[in-house]
Amino acid sequence: MNLVQLIYASRPFGFDHSALDSILTQSRRCNTRDGLTGALICRGDIYLQLLEGNADAIDATYARIVRDDRHLEINRLSYEVATERLFPAWAMRSDPARSWMWSQDEVANGAATQASPEHVLGIFRRIATEPAEQPQLTII
Repeated sequence: MNLVQLIYASRPFGFDHSALDSILTQSRRCNTRDGLTGALICRGDIYLQLLEGNADAIDATYARIVRDDRHLEINRLSYEVATERLFPAWAMRSDPARSWMWSQDEVANGAATQASPEHVLGIFRRIATEPAEQPQLTII
C-alpha cells in the first residue's frame, strides 16, 4: 500500500458545535471504514485537516469533502507519499486551532494558502507529539 498524506484548508460554513460534531461523527465512521487516519484542526474561521491512508481512499474522501457544503474555499495544500502515519490511532483527531498557529487576521490574509507544505505538515507533526485532550471549542 502506498501511504499518502493530504492536507487541505477550508473556511467553515455555518460553524457551530452541531456542525462540527456532525463532521467528526461522519469522518470517524467513514475513515474507519476506509482505513484512513488523521486530524482536524477547527476554529470558526478555518478547518485545517490532514488525512492519511491509501491514495484511492484519500482521493475519494477528498472528492466528498469538495462537494460538502459545510466547507467553503477548499484549498489542497499538500499531497505527499509518506513513510508512516502521524495519527495511526485516530480515525479523526479533533483539535482547536492553537495560539501558536495563525491568528484570525493571518487566516483572513491567506496564511494557510501561502504556507509551504512543510510548514503545514509541521503543524500536524507538532500536534501529533502532544497528548490528546478533549478540545474546548470556542466559536469565534
